[in-house]
Amino acid sequence: MKIGVFLEDFSPEVGGGFTIQADIFHALVEHIDDTDHSFVIFCRHRETLGKFLTNPRLEAVSFPGALGKRVLARAESGLIAIFENSKRRSRLEQLCKELGVEFMWFVGAEAVQIDLPYMAIVWDLQHRLQPWFPEVTADGTWKHRERFYSEFLRRATIIIAGNEAGRAEIERFYQVTSDRIKILPHPTPAFALNSERSEPAAALKKYGLKENYILYPAQFWSHKNHVNLLLAIGELKRNHDLDLPVVFVGADKGNADHVRRFAAQLKPKLDVAFLGFVPLEDLIALYRGAFALAYVTFFGPENLPPLEAFALGCPVVASDVSGAREQLGDAALLVNPRDPSHIAAALKSLHDDQGLMRQLIQKGRARAERWTAHDFVHGVFSALDEFESVRRCWQ
Repeated sequence: MKIGVFLEDFSPEVGGGFTIQADIFHALVEHIDDTDHSFVIFCRHRETLGKFLTNPRLEAVSFPGALGKRVLARAESGLIAIFENSKRRSRLEQLCKELGVEFMWFVGAEAVQIDLPYMAIVWDLQHRLQPWFPEVTADGTWKHRERFYSEFLRRATIIIAGNEAGRAEIERFYQVTSDRIKILPHPTPAFALNSERSEPAAALKKYGLKENYILYPAQFWSHKNHVNLLLAIGELKRNHDLDLPVVFVGADKGNADHVRRFAAQLKPKLDVAFLGFVPLEDLIALYRGAFALAYVTFFGPENLPPLEAFALGCPVVASDVSGAREQLGDAALLVNPRDPSHIAAALKSLHDDQGLMRQLIQKGRARAERWTAHDFVHGVFSALDEFESVRRCWQ
C-alpha cells in the first residue's frame, strides 16, 4: 500500500510529543527496506526532511496552512459541522488522491479528519477520567476533545494504545471493538538509550545546582502535580532532616506562577530551581546527576520521562496511576500522587537503601531496552500488512 504519514508541527520545546514523533520518523527511514509499503510524509516544511528522502519508496509533501487550520480537532467550528455540511474533499484528501495514498498513519495525537482508512494513536483520554483539570476542560477544551475523539476513534481502522489500560479506556468510552486496537507501547527515546557516558558537573555548574537533587522534567500543567511533590520534600526536611533540592524542568503551560508562589510560602524553606526548557544535552546531564526522578503526574496510562530515566541510570519514583504498573513494572517505586507522605516515604526509602537504588537502576536499564522506536515501527508495519488484504478490495 501507499501510506500517508501525517507529522505534527512539533518543535523540541513541546517535549515528549516531539521526542516520540522524531524517533518514529527516523526509525521508519532506517527500516523502510523491511516492508513492501511505500510512504508519503505530510509535514509543514518538506525541505527540512530532504536529507532523509534517499529511498524511492519515501517521499514528502508540504501540507500548507497554519497549525490551527491543519488540525481540525482544535478548530472552533469542529469536525462534525465541517464534514456533514460539505461534500467537497478536504485539502488533505485532494493531496492523497493526487499522490495515490491509500491509507493514512497519524503519528501523533493530533489529526485531520479524512475519508480514507487510517491509523490513530491515543496518548490519553484523561478528559474523560479527570475532567476537573483546567488543561482538559477550560475554554471549551473538553468539548473539543470529546467531539473529536467520538468521531475520530470510532471511524479509525486501527488504533494504537500503549498498554491494556489504554485499550480498556478506548473500549469503555468510545465503544470501539478490541480487535481494532493494537498495543504498541511508548518507545524508549533514542537519545537516552544511545547517549555517551558524560559527567553532570558542567550542567550543575551552569545552572547553579547542588548535588543530590530530585529531578522533575514536566511541563507546568496542573495535572503534573508539582505542588504535592513540594509538600513531600518539605515533609522530608521537616520530619527527617533530609534536605533534597528540587529541580523543575519544563515549559510553562499556565501553572508555573502558582507553583512558584506555593514553593515560596513553604516552611521550612526549600531549595527549588525552575530551569524552564533546557537543551537536550543538559537534560541528559541532569538525569545522570539526579538523586532520583520523581514523576508524580496524575495522568496515565503511559509517560515518557520514566523511560528516559531508566535508560540514563536515574532511579525512578512514579505515580501509581492506571497503566503505570504495565509500563514500569518493578523498575520504579510507585506512589499515590495525592499523598505527599507516600511520596516522601518512597524517596526516603531510596535515600536510606543503596541496595534498592542499585537494583532500580539495573532493572530500569533492562526495561528501557525492551521496546524502542524500531520495535514500534515494525509493529506498525505488521498492522499495515494485516489490513492490506482488505484495502486492495477497492480503488
